Amino acid sequence: MSDAQLAMRARRSPAVRRSLSGWLAARFLGVVAAVLRRFPDRLLHRVAHAAGGVLYRLQPARRRLVRDNLQRVCRYLAEHDMAGPAAAAAAHDGQALDRLVRAAFGHYVRGYLEGAILPVYGDDSHAGRVRADDPDLAAQAFPAGRLGPTIIVGMHFGAIEVPALFASRRLGARVTAPMETIADPQLQAYFERTRGRTGINVVPLEGAAAELRGALGRGETVALVADRPVGGSGTAVELFGAPARLPAGPAVLALESDAPVWVIATRRSGWGEYRSRFERLEMLDGDSRRERLAAFMSAEARAFERAVADAPEQWWTVFFPIWDQPRTAR
Repeated sequence: MSDAQLAMRARRSPAVRRSLSGWLAARFLGVVAAVLRRFPDRLLHRVAHAAGGVLYRLQPARRRLVRDNLQRVCRYLAEHDMAGPAAAAAAHDGQALDRLVRAAFGHYVRGYLEGAILPVYGDDSHAGRVRADDPDLAAQAFPAGRLGPTIIVGMHFGAIEVPALFASRRLGARVTAPMETIADPQLQAYFERTRGRTGINVVPLEGAAAELRGALGRGETVALVADRPVGGSGTAVELFGAPARLPAGPAVLALESDAPVWVIATRRSGWGEYRSRFERLEMLDGDSRRERLAAFMSAEARAFERAVADAPEQWWTVFFPIWDQPRTAR
């Protein structure tokens, strides 16, 4: 074999390996998801939560990061009279904080479980397990039978995909949502296909702005997860009392489209049971576009804080660096 042929094979091999590995991974995920959906989901949630406890012990570096982040959150909530009993205890007691951190790992694993069995929650027998804290607000956000442009702002919190699934079922229409592009096209296609079956129209994160604008222009609903920047630097805003960065997408879309914006956070209230918080965000007046966007993002951050206060251990973002400044001391 010539040197040129060897060089050509070397260039081609990685692509072949990626395609084959991606195909195998997609097939494996599909089989696992199909098997999991045959088991009672309440049992699966208990198993997943226990698996989170194993990760808690096996990942000390990640455990420290989660602990630091949750400590800041709980102290802020306690200082502003927003903390529930568990968060109030964790704000000043190390053992209580460690219990909250361990629970966070359990909820983290349960999030992946929900992604695998998401179609289960679309049928009528499971739909009743998702209840709104305020049914009147839920009816305002998703009036039965009404089609109109709506922006859902979600978080890496609790059951992240359930709100979009609920919206698509309630409205009888697809919800367009951007998703970070996975390098392997086989895996990308798998996730787009599985979410598409639940009524969620997944679009790549790159170039998503045009897709979202188009959907709103057609009077459809779009959903964005906006509590940490993915694929960009984000815009500076105060979150839990310290500088952080959030994506500006929801604010820009709200300003351009004048569509109603709802922050929806769906937390786990039991094994396979859910409660959804609905909060309307308004575009505030300002002397300039920049001021209006900044005011909107500040209001959005306050809404995020109120949502996290319901269950700090279910905020997935604590598994990643959040604040610009150094983390708090343990």
